[in-house]
Amino acid sequence: MMEEICDLRTALEYLKKMEGQLVETDVPVEPMAELSGVYRYIGAGGTVKRPTKQGPAMIFNRVNGHPGARVAIGLLASRQRAAMFLGCRPEELGWVLRDSVNHPIQPAVISEKPKCQEVVHLASEPDFDLNKLVPAPTNTPQDAGPYITMGMCYATHPDTGISDVTIHRLCIQGKDELSIFFTPGARHIGAMAERAEELGKPLPISVSIGVDPAIEIASCFEPPTTPLGYNELAIAGALRKKAVELAPCVTVAEHAIANAEYVIEGEVQPGIRVQEDQNSRTGYAMPEFPGYTGPASSECWLIKVKAVTHRQNPIMQTCIGPSEEHVTMAGIPTEASILDLVERAMPGKVLNVYAHSAGGGKYMAVLQFKKSVPSDEGRQRQAALLAFSAFPELKHIFLVDEDVDIFDTNDVLWALNTRYQGNVDTIMIPGVRCHPLDPSQSPEYYSGIADRGISCKTIFDCTVPFGQKERFKRAEFLEVDYKKWLE
Repeated sequence: MMEEICDLRTALEYLKKMEGQLVETDVPVEPMAELSGVYRYIGAGGTVKRPTKQGPAMIFNRVNGHPGARVAIGLLASRQRAAMFLGCRPEELGWVLRDSVNHPIQPAVISEKPKCQEVVHLASEPDFDLNKLVPAPTNTPQDAGPYITMGMCYATHPDTGISDVTIHRLCIQGKDELSIFFTPGARHIGAMAERAEELGKPLPISVSIGVDPAIEIASCFEPPTTPLGYNELAIAGALRKKAVELAPCVTVAEHAIANAEYVIEGEVQPGIRVQEDQNSRTGYAMPEFPGYTGPASSECWLIKVKAVTHRQNPIMQTCIGPSEEHVTMAGIPTEASILDLVERAMPGKVLNVYAHSAGGGKYMAVLQFKKSVPSDEGRQRQAALLAFSAFPELKHIFLVDEDVDIFDTNDVLWALNTRYQGNVDTIMIPGVRCHPLDPSQSPEYYSGIADRGISCKTIFDCTVPFGQKERFKRAEFLEVDYKKWLE
């Protein structure tokens, strides 16, 4: 199955064979807020305001203002679908990604003409206009503009020549301009742009849209698991046991994903910053993974677009910022990062990790810890401290025993209610850098917070003390073949 999925189209074809996993509609839809408004009810889930639910992916075949364009959304808005795409069980995803990080297969450049360049539009052409060429939706009426939310940004460090792929917030600002938001100090391409700016040079960049889901998940890894110099396309290569194919861009000295549906080629401009909502003046950017609409940045970098290339009859891919799709893309790398560091420090003790949907895949994790001997008591808390180091944006950790299903929120809350006492099982670590998109992590929320993005990281130890395991045994029911009563 894994060999069958190599791009967006083969992923969609795979879903079509799975009952209830894909809805295709010919009903016309407005890309400005309506498309996301529809999917909110069909399958967004995540931290989206209720009512919402996890559901099938969708393809919109008639997008107003974009004749012939199709938009796909929600391919990864389900842990089950992610597992289907990667050929494993949902509970194995963190371990599978961890293994792929440790056995990378570097991308390869092809010599033949790539599928992503079947149609080429140059910015020098008089009728060139990003707004017409790329059917980028907005999530809400308050968005700063049309956003490319599933763009794989690819660039190369001007000193080392090492390349990287990352997803960034991209807003169409004009017929040949995109703004790109870099979280301060967070991701590799931001460091590359800063270095290019120091040299007084633009940074060539490609944005590949509509690719293999394995690439989309791999691109969300962060330091320290994938430090500057680690190309996350190598993780996708490991997942597929085959190198991701790249092709030289048409107008800039960079590469793009060869079988992408769309590629935007351009250069990140040195010394230029733009107001993200300069066209809408709403004061907002777009809904982000914590479930809130983030403020528009006044410090977005600018990409001057040189070309848009695409496949014949291309399919645009998008996602809703706070949806389960973000949880999948960000959360599974979070799990893999934690498993990687903790497994090296204390092999076999952490059985699994779930980056919970309520934290957007970044803020909250549930760690399943096995205490085998008396000296394991207390090591569960060491594992939690390691998890904070493995993924610095993590805010809350719940520690549970091996008899608790970490993917079942009710079971985790049961452990919180019956195996936890707040005055002895809460470990708080105040004043630690976390993530600026959480509105509670700011001096406005509490004057004792020194700067935006600083938080009190908290461990909730819901594990049974080793010496009291007998007291906390769960009720055991008779094992039966229940299926015959359902026939």
